[in-house]
Amino acid sequence: MSATPNPTKTRAALRTSARVSLDVLLVLLTTAVALWALGRMWSVVWPLVIALLLTTLTWPPVRFLRRHGWPPALAASVVTVLFLLLAAGTVVLIAMPVASQSGDLATGVINGIQQVREWASGPPLNIGDDEVSKALDTAIGRAQDSAGSIVTVTLSGVGTVVNGVVTTVLALFLMFFFLKDGPRFLPWLTRQLPGRLRVDVPVVAERSWETLGAFVRSQAFVGLLDAVFIGLGLWIVGVPLVLPLAVLTFVSAFAPIVGALFAGFVAVLIALVSNGPTDALIVLAIIVAVQQLEGNVFQPMVQSRGLGLHAAVVLLAVTLGGSLAGIVGSLLAVPAAALISVVWNYLREQLSDPPEQESDAEGPGEVDDDAGAGADAGRPTAGTALPADGSA
Repeated sequence: MSATPNPTKTRAALRTSARVSLDVLLVLLTTAVALWALGRMWSVVWPLVIALLLTTLTWPPVRFLRRHGWPPALAASVVTVLFLLLAAGTVVLIAMPVASQSGDLATGVINGIQQVREWASGPPLNIGDDEVSKALDTAIGRAQDSAGSIVTVTLSGVGTVVNGVVTTVLALFLMFFFLKDGPRFLPWLTRQLPGRLRVDVPVVAERSWETLGAFVRSQAFVGLLDAVFIGLGLWIVGVPLVLPLAVLTFVSAFAPIVGALFAGFVAVLIALVSNGPTDALIVLAIIVAVQQLEGNVFQPMVQSRGLGLHAAVVLLAVTLGGSLAGIVGSLLAVPAAALISVVWNYLREQLSDPPEQESDAEGPGEVDDDAGAGADAGRPTAGTALPADGSA
């Protein structure tokens, strides 16, 4: 005989399900509103994010100088100038060798195109010169017909470049102010917040800062591994411009997907025009192998260890970020997941019951001095939100 559902329990389960569903819908609605507001303010948020990432790289030397008696403004100015010189030197290191061999590279490109044309004219394709000329004429005609679209795309590209320059300049200024006045932020924030928030928010901010620094360091380490392995492969094959290509690989590692594609395309192109198609295919195989190791082994392992995230979480975060926001989403997915983990862990700490205190050393009539703290036992105070050196 089958059991009959209890009406009271059924109604209670339905009410509980409805209440939970309503709570979930409210959370999703709040998240959607927050993301919409973030998108509306993206022109300000994006330079701020870049400035924070750059600050995590440049803060250790500033902290070293300040500990040795340098004024905050002087230490921040010196490190900012050195950072700009290092960035300019990296660009020069990449551009100068390429410019010095631009003539040979141009000749190699022309010869490579001629070789491809001769190969296409033979079996099995048997594409004649007339067909090639006809295809070129068709392409030119389409280009002329779509001149307006080309102008629009060009203007859009110019606008993108201008926005990129403005974002970079704004991010550099913000980085300088963060380096100069960053340690004052948490004490100021503590004074502005009321009640419990003056304890919780500074602690979460400090942990988030440490997590963001771990992300940038891990990304730099992964980029260094890519640069070393790909540079060794290019050196073994005998491709010129090994050092600039290795530096370009390291720098492009901070831009997921597009950075790797761009660096790989440049390396394969130089191998094609200097060494021929065989070495270009070898270089392509090396880059694909290293990128697979980096994406599936190195990056998940290093970032999961440094950020406290499982390797599967890192992979899923990058995939989700890329599907939601493209390249920028892929770049920010892992630190965003790490920051969410920081907030979640802190909430669990505050909402969990305190561990039971061992009372073996105390008599039954003795009262613990901290008993009055109740649920506040073990909770961080506002005075411990910052390290002694104010390095948060």
